[in-house]
Amino acid sequence: MALQLTERAAEEVKTILRQQNLSPETTFLRLGVKGGGCSGFTYALDLTDTRGDLDEEFESFGIRLLCDPKSLLYLDGTTLDFKDELMGRGFVFNNPNATSSCGCGSSFDA
Repeated sequence: MALQLTERAAEEVKTILRQQNLSPETTFLRLGVKGGGCSGFTYALDLTDTRGDLDEEFESFGIRLLCDPKSLLYLDGTTLDFKDELMGRGFVFNNPNATSSCGCGSSFDA
C-alpha cells in the first residue's frame, strides 16, 4: 500500500506552496505520527525540503509525500483529505489502521 492525497487535499497543498513561495519540485509534504494526544498517537504534517535516508517517498496528484518507516507502520494505506465546512476547515487523515480516534480527529489509537 501507500500514502495518498485526495484531489482536494492536493489542491490545498499546492495553494499553501504558492502562498509560501515554495517549489513543488523541491518541497515534500511529510506525514508522520508522534506519541501523545488523547488517543495515543497524534498525526503530524510538515512541509520540508529534506529527505531522510530511510524515508519512503510517494506521489499523489503532483504532490511529493514523505514518511519515515516507523510512522508508515501506522499510516500505510492512509488517505489525507481536506475539509472546508461550516464547523471548520483542515486536513483529515482517513487511516484504516486506527482502531479509535478522538473527537477532534488529530489523534488515534492503533
